[in-house]
Amino acid sequence: MLSHIKMQLYAVQKLPSLLARTLVSGTNGSPLLPDMAEVRSRLRDIVGASTNWRDHVQAMQERKALHTLLAKRQEDLPPRRMKDSYLEVLLPLGSQPEIREKYLNVHNSVRFGRILEDLDSLGVLICYTHTKQEMQPRSPLSIVTALVDKINLCKKVIYPDCDIKFTGNVSWVGKTSMEVKMHMLQLHDGDYSPVLDATFVMVARDPENKRPAFVNPLVPESPEEEEIFKQGELNKLKRIDFSTASLLKMAPTAEERNVIHDIFLNTLDTKTVSFRSRILPPNSVWMEDAKLKGLQICHPQERNIFNRIFGGFLMRKAFELGWATACSYGCSRPFIVSVDDIMFQRPVEVGSLLLLSGQVCYTEKNYIQVRVHSEVYDADTREHHTTNIFHFTFISENEVPRVVPKTYGESMLYLDGKRHFAAIMKEI
Repeated sequence: MLSHIKMQLYAVQKLPSLLARTLVSGTNGSPLLPDMAEVRSRLRDIVGASTNWRDHVQAMQERKALHTLLAKRQEDLPPRRMKDSYLEVLLPLGSQPEIREKYLNVHNSVRFGRILEDLDSLGVLICYTHTKQEMQPRSPLSIVTALVDKINLCKKVIYPDCDIKFTGNVSWVGKTSMEVKMHMLQLHDGDYSPVLDATFVMVARDPENKRPAFVNPLVPESPEEEEIFKQGELNKLKRIDFSTASLLKMAPTAEERNVIHDIFLNTLDTKTVSFRSRILPPNSVWMEDAKLKGLQICHPQERNIFNRIFGGFLMRKAFELGWATACSYGCSRPFIVSVDDIMFQRPVEVGSLLLLSGQVCYTEKNYIQVRVHSEVYDADTREHHTTNIFHFTFISENEVPRVVPKTYGESMLYLDGKRHFAAIMKEI
């Protein structure tokens, strides 16, 4: 299956080669690609963010003056092409061993959580490149991640001693939102081979990050680009359909109701005539026993350019908890297969107490579907507010026990996990 994904990503990878351009060119004519440190430095320059936490209030106050640079209508903004936003960025794990430690895990491979952070930063820079106005050194837009539509991997292991290249461009544009497609490749024997394909959706807001702001329209230039643009529109419609059919809004389908009822019948104690007497089937685990929890204090070090907690940091922490949940459940090392449908429902402020809860919600053979729920806790009001929902699909080295829901709420989690797993399997 993983080889099939690799072939699919290779086909997708053809387009960026048509759009290829680099940010910086060496004097000898060979490309000199920026690294992730330069990506983050450019983002700070674009919005005028301060590197000193004590100056962040003044920096944000200065951004208020940029309101006058916002477009009143999208039609007032010049259209852009896909190649206008195309970027290539190098992560030199092989050629610069000093940065390797940050990305290394105990299994001598690359920490996927760090890759999520890099993808988030690159996605934002790509959008700023799409919306850049030549006469404006600082952008009046506040561009933030709205959701991670999907990340599909075609390799189980990312090597820590080989250079990595990220490529990406804006692939679809609405009025105030942009879809970004990114690809990650790793150098082997002189050639870059595909590792993953990612689709993010970013939204543009005003300088104070309070209201939506218009972005430059996107004009496809070839049949291939037309197809990519159409796929972006289809992705939007799929998200709307998936949200409309959410189990938080709609009852399960007849087929899903039968699935849950069969599970209920298979766990009844036949020795008693009681709906409450339940027995766990062989090679199974109650869902209530398949969870892990974590807490993060959100320090200023983890802030983004708008002085809220960096979305990539939230994704890294959620992934690491999800991985630990899958690892403890399957009793062996899990490998990430896919990330999908990460919704950023509300920002996380610096100083927040971030509560994370990882739950195995569906299993099939050696696949483990994990849902991570994150919320902030206000110690003054004692209120909890959901910030994100994360969905991760892992594959374990061995076949795993079946997770079994007991309550109605757990049954809905089970069905939701089953839906996400089915969508991923169809995708790859």
